[in-house]
Amino acid sequence: MELDVDGRAVRLSNPDKVYYPARGFTKRDVAEYYLAVAPGVLRGLRERPTTLQRFPDGVDADFFYQKRAPKGLPDWLPTARIEFPSGRSADEICPTEQAAVLWAANLGCLTFHPWPVRRADTEHPDELRIDLDPQPGTDFHDAVRAAHELRALLEEYGLRGWPKTSGGRGLHVYVPVEPRWTFTDCRHAVIALGRELERRMPGRVTTAWWKEERGETIFVDYNQMARDRTIASPYSLRARPEATASAPLRWEEIDDVVPADFDLRTLPKRFAEVGDLHADLDEHAFDLDPLLELYARQDAGDLPYPPDHPKMPGEPARVQPSRAKHG
Repeated sequence: MELDVDGRAVRLSNPDKVYYPARGFTKRDVAEYYLAVAPGVLRGLRERPTTLQRFPDGVDADFFYQKRAPKGLPDWLPTARIEFPSGRSADEICPTEQAAVLWAANLGCLTFHPWPVRRADTEHPDELRIDLDPQPGTDFHDAVRAAHELRALLEEYGLRGWPKTSGGRGLHVYVPVEPRWTFTDCRHAVIALGRELERRMPGRVTTAWWKEERGETIFVDYNQMARDRTIASPYSLRARPEATASAPLRWEEIDDVVPADFDLRTLPKRFAEVGDLHADLDEHAFDLDPLLELYARQDAGDLPYPPDHPKMPGEPARVQPSRAKHG
């Protein structure tokens, strides 16, 4: 079948293929979902190098991450060269129109993972993305409590955050920043926020990289700001049986919702009623210096990077504490 997406024709093959067996949702259902929320999806992806998380045979089958632009790329879909921590590079798609969202959905993309940079400058992020990740023994409501404290903390430093569900158990908060700082700077800014949350919410929030040290806390996953680390974009579907999606929220409603409220069926209705709650995010760009000054005042040094990153200056040993003690 062929879809008209904001004036551009996009082909949809095998529309009756089942993508979410638990609920019977098909590829056509996925396409109709993305048509309904396309303006919101595109706002989160526009001009950003984007990795596609593809499930060509549905969520119960194998998936893969498409980082390099695939063969047969339409001539209207631009790309940008990005550099991986390994030193290698790739050309990733950078959506500029709604048709790109449906084109990717036809490839079995359920979840979009945009970089926090724009294709005009791929070395300087323009968003902090703060991932509040519930650990075993905690849940979404614990993440909400941490988010309230985070909101107050951001305001103290002249910043504003835009919250959304992850589509799983956690919460994401976006902070638009001026694209003047490096990935390392932005990661340090999130570490500073995480450490201050730890201080204010002892035993409830952690920045401990090693799972054995986290306990029943909300983990501030600062490494989501490392190069080549991304999180699901607003309105992205997730590979869960319930077909949940990552939903932008108002701060005033975060106590009254749960991630399961937002899925392939319900989120288009909400979008039609309230629009994109992150629509004004791109109108702001905050100064990162106050958080970098906080990081320096904390004088606690850096934290471990993901295992696929080269050893970074000032990084502590990447040794699991229990192994180090018995080494």
